[in-house]
Amino acid sequence: MSDPRYSIGIDLGTTHCALSYVDLAASDGETTEQQVMPVTQLTAPGALEDLDLLPSFLYLPHESELAAGDLALPWTGERNFVVGEMARARGAGTPIRLVSSAKSWLCHPGVDRRAAILPSDAPPEVARVSPLESSVRYLTHLREAWNHAHPDAPFEQQEITVTIPASFDPAARELTAQAANAAGYGQMTLLEEPQAALYSWIQKSTGGWRKQVKLGDIILVVDVGGGTTDLSLIAVIEREGNLELHRVAVGEHILLGGDNMDLALAHVVARKLAAQGTQADPWQLRALTYACRGAKETLLSDPSTDTVPLVVPSRGSKLIGGSIRTELTRDELTQTILEGFFPQVESSARPMVRTRAGLTQLGLPYAQDAAITRHLAAFLGRQVAALAELQGMQGASQQALDAGATFLHPTAVLFNGGVFKSPLLVERIMSTLNGWLAADGGAPARLLEGADLDLAVARGAAYYGYVKRGRGVRIRGGTARAYYVAIESAMPAVPGMEPPISALCVAPFGMEEGTDAPLPEQEFGLVVGEPVHFRFFGSSVRRLDQVGTMLDYWSPDELQELEEIQATLPADGRTVGEVVPVKLHARVTEAGTLELEAIPRGTDERWKVEFDVRGSAQD
Repeated sequence: MSDPRYSIGIDLGTTHCALSYVDLAASDGETTEQQVMPVTQLTAPGALEDLDLLPSFLYLPHESELAAGDLALPWTGERNFVVGEMARARGAGTPIRLVSSAKSWLCHPGVDRRAAILPSDAPPEVARVSPLESSVRYLTHLREAWNHAHPDAPFEQQEITVTIPASFDPAARELTAQAANAAGYGQMTLLEEPQAALYSWIQKSTGGWRKQVKLGDIILVVDVGGGTTDLSLIAVIEREGNLELHRVAVGEHILLGGDNMDLALAHVVARKLAAQGTQADPWQLRALTYACRGAKETLLSDPSTDTVPLVVPSRGSKLIGGSIRTELTRDELTQTILEGFFPQVESSARPMVRTRAGLTQLGLPYAQDAAITRHLAAFLGRQVAALAELQGMQGASQQALDAGATFLHPTAVLFNGGVFKSPLLVERIMSTLNGWLAADGGAPARLLEGADLDLAVARGAAYYGYVKRGRGVRIRGGTARAYYVAIESAMPAVPGMEPPISALCVAPFGMEEGTDAPLPEQEFGLVVGEPVHFRFFGSSVRRLDQVGTMLDYWSPDELQELEEIQATLPADGRTVGEVVPVKLHARVTEAGTLELEAIPRGTDERWKVEFDVRGSAQD
């Protein structure tokens, strides 16, 4: 493979995808030649446009719905699906044929993400696709659009970086990597979205970032996307006389973002309609949710607009009342999102948890508490000691290390995500955070200006590919969690009591890409010829545990149980059912995925231990 000409960054978002690229030959130091590629896509039957964003929507039309050639693209003939702007527009009127939030489904541990389950509420006559296949189609469209626009620089020969939420667990990371591979991406790297946003901010400053941040700063990145709220902390430290950025913490996986806001707005509008004597049925409520998404984006991006009309079509001539016509106002948007998702709370506030019903509809496991400010308070409180062992910190960071501090004290804040186009939301988080800091004896945090809220993640991913080649400033940090497997006690059976378990560390916090963890001494007895399952844990706060560390006790805040890992060991040369002593070996690949292997004693065999991504319903 020849040296790449471009570093390409892909933002695989919940509601939008984007592609940016850096011309490696024309860039030098922190001065880069960077562009965003307008993505060729259908906006209506037979109508093509080049748009900066590719909406992350997949529409599955009825075979008689469109004429021949309506879905043709410059690089392909007829297809039986469409992605992008036309899919979003078409699906707003026929939501049962629209796949949305595929990225959120891709990280849902309760379903088989390789199974054809989307749209989740479609009737039997609608063909369905898997969350994995949906992601493959978005990524494939971007690759094909690139090759159409750059025939002299084939996509597969470039440096490719695809972004993911920082809170994605190993299984969701692996599935994203598989989707990229199936889309023809070849060699590619995964990058956390908050890091990408900060990379974009650094790149846009053309070296001026060093004047806006200083040694000892703790940068809080608040990234509210379409499907997730991602929180990260990045420290500015000194090594060998140079400023260096070091990612010290990421938040837990919070399925809370623009999707939740769209649904909340739809219910506000539905209540307004009900008061006027118009009752929306469930089908119309879903269509209203998609209409509110578009209205929200219009109001957030255009300050001169105060009202956006909403039209939800009827399901046929027999539907009483026909189409629904109403509007969403800026006051309704602000009140719903500001007070519902960004309430002013104390730093001691924590997300509320309610008991779930025994039977629930198949759907995404959204956060039970919609208040992003409460999730932020919990994150900073959990990370109060995150800097205790970090070398190279001084100055302002000492406030966070003070024994009297009740949460980690950020000194600067960078926002990402389209919702923060509203200055009211930025001001609400900044005023809430600075109120916490004042009450805790800390200095106020400052806002890092100049963020590109729509395209930062794609731009930052492209810049990261450039930085990886030894140019520009790199954010260090490695894996955001330490990982453990459960070891069951060999105690005698006791009625009504499960055997206690210990947690064995197999991958420490901060493992860098392309590195291996030394083998722990602990051996497992694995049965060959049949699947064997392990319980698996992650911790974002235990930073000092090394491979082989055994925990007999931990608090609920220290370790969180993740998806199972499983292995099916071949019985070649052995008896089926034989117990083979093995050790577990962890490796972080160059792509950024975690791999676990089982290595039998006295052989050079290596068996891959996989994350169980079938979903609990399939076990």
